Parts: sequence; structure tokens; C-alpha cells
Amino acid sequence: MASSSISRTDFLPLEGTDYIEYLVGNARQAAHFYQSVMGFQPLAYAGPETGQRDLACYVLRQQRITLVLTTPLRSSSSQADHIHRHGDGIRAIALRVTDAAAAWKETTQRGARSYLEPQTLEDADGSVVLSGIHAYGDTVHLFVERKDYHGVFMPGFRAWQRPNYQVPETGLLHVDHCVGNVGWGQMDTWVRFYEEVMGFRNILSFDDTDISTEYSALMSKVMSNGNGYVKFPINEPAEGKKKSQVEEYLDFYSGEGVQHVAMATRDIIHTVRALRSRGLEFLQVPDTYYENLRERVGAIEEDIEPLRELGIMVDRDDEGYLLQIFSKPVEDRPTLFYEIIQRKGARSFGKGNFKALFEALEREQDMRGNL
Repeated sequence: MASSSISRTDFLPLEGTDYIEYLVGNARQAAHFYQSVMGFQPLAYAGPETGQRDLACYVLRQQRITLVLTTPLRSSSSQADHIHRHGDGIRAIALRVTDAAAAWKETTQRGARSYLEPQTLEDADGSVVLSGIHAYGDTVHLFVERKDYHGVFMPGFRAWQRPNYQVPETGLLHVDHCVGNVGWGQMDTWVRFYEEVMGFRNILSFDDTDISTEYSALMSKVMSNGNGYVKFPINEPAEGKKKSQVEEYLDFYSGEGVQHVAMATRDIIHTVRALRSRGLEFLQVPDTYYENLRERVGAIEEDIEPLRELGIMVDRDDEGYLLQIFSKPVEDRPTLFYEIIQRKGARSFGKGNFKALFEALEREQDMRGNL
């Protein structure tokens, strides 16, 4: 697994996920969803009132997870084209660095296609340096250097509060990993990209014998940066009797993109209960999954009944165990969804749950007529 310290060969030291940016048709309404359902708190806003004429951006935060929801205000824009093609979805995974110019130089010299040359944004609270490169599909990675900034989010944004509407957080702590879906035969291409361009390592691999059901299959490789703060599993469809969930995503998203974001919690039972009570829908595994659960995964601290009630799955590796659950898609297109994960020592990704998870996904696909 990932090393606990940055190695000498880590030419792109990352401090973690700075924020995730979504392009959406109506950022004001999307922000309300993420606040009211998922417990994110209003943080910052940029739009016509702040001098940004063509975009409206709402920023929300919960602990160390920051979401930026962006809507184009005019139809003739690259952002509007992105939404027309993909629907609402993730455009950028922004990574925090100590030197955004150096990050851009290192990655572009190694073959990355530039998305944003280094630029400095400044206001009375200091400066932020941004740069960026293209990744799979229309997804981009931004490099954010904010060590000299002390404002609410970044220059161009003002504080955004909703004093008459406040809801508690749901216990989400930080981004555990972000999963990308790529096309047929493209997984190894993007594995090489993360290895050669960004200095990541392939720490886990799963093939169609690991991730398959009677009807469908996929392959996956997990890429991690040097210190393990950033992990990007990459999925590719594999041959099966019927259409896999990755194929369904590629079809409805019209290309490659971010499939799901895994968010960590210290108390998954509390978090899932809070999210369910606010309307987030989760995949449900059959009751038979919980038969002999302790025999399969060993001793766990949690009672089985709340896990069964909520549909939370458990898996173990050599270093401990984890608990995880997956939401249904949060868009009308069957694309983006969320994973809630609690790690109790385990560094793996729930290999023992793959069959139950994918059978649950297939039930949803079948109801949509896409299996």
C-alpha cells in the first residue's frame, strides 16, 4: 500500500484534495441539495454581484471536503457545452500543492496536456496560484497553491451565508478517493498517465474474475500518489453477457468521467442514518449478505442489526476492516453517485463486497431498462 511519507522520487508532492468542482445546470438549487441532504455548509459565492459576469459559483464545505458548484449564465460557453453533453457532473478535481507553477511544469514536461497555465489571483486577503492539466474525458486536475491566502476561499469570492436556513453536518470528514470510468481498452493508458505524468503508483488491481456477476464485469486499478493522500481508482468495462454499470455510465455521460466520490466518516451508522433521513437513497444489499457476516470478516465492533437495517457492508484486509455503502445516482442520468466509507485500519477498497455491490447495481440497471 501507499507509503506514509513522500519518497525522493515524488516529484509532485500533493497535500490532498483541495476541492471538487461540478458543472451543473442550476448551481443555486444544487447547493441547496448538498446543504439540506448531505450537510455541507455555505462558504463562498462568486457571480455577477462579485464581478464574475458569466458564471455563478457556490462553495460549500464540510470538515475537509470542499465542493464548488458552477453554472454558466450564458448558453455560448464551454461550461454550457459540458453540461449539454454530460449532464451535471464533476469537471475538476483540484489538488493542493505547495507550488502550482512547478506542478504544472513537471506534469506538462512529462506529457500532460495543459488546461491552465499558472496564474496568480490576488485580493486584500492574499494570493492563490492556480494551474491545471487535462485527464480522462473532459475531466481536469487543477493544482492549487494557497499558502499565501487567508480569505474565505479564493480571490473573486465573497463569504456566503444562509442565516435563516442552517442544518447540521452529517459527519463527513474528507475525500477518501475519487473513481474514474474510462472506455474500452483505456485503463492501462490512464494508469501510465498517472504513473509517468503525476508520479502515482498502482497499489491495487482487480480484474474481471474479482469484479463480476452472472451478467457483467469490469476491471479496476487503484492509483495512489506518494504519500497516499490522493487515490484514484480507474474502472474499465470488461466483457459480460449484458451491459455493465461502467458501460451504462459511459453511455449516459457520453464519455469518460468521474463515477463516484468516496467520503470518509468516523461513524458510518450515524452518517448514513442522517443522510437517509434527509432523503439520500442508497443501494440495498439482500439480507442474506449478513448471514454469517462475522464468520466471513472476523470480529467487528459494530452490532450487525444496524448494518443490516441500513445496508452497510463490511470487508477486511491484512490491516483491519472497513465499512462502506453506496448511494444511488444523484442525477437523473445514471452517472454520479457517492460512497460513504469508514476505515478501521483497512486500506483496501472492499473486494469482498464487489459481488453483492454489483448485483445491487444490476438490479437498479434492470429497473432502468439498461442491463
